[in-house]
Amino acid sequence: MPATLEVKCANEDCELDMFELHYTYDMPDDVTVADFSCPYCGESRFLEEIQL
Repeated sequence: MPATLEVKCANEDCELDMFELHYTYDMPDDVTVADFSCPYCGESRFLEEIQL
């Protein structure tokens, strides 16, 4: 099963509250939430990983 990363956007002006990133290929070990941006508002500084 590919790895999944649950992320939320903490930007108060953004309508998207959470989304999942599904890795379907080998991601480098040093990839973090900071490497992505919100697909709705485009910001990266507001993304936070949801800890399960």
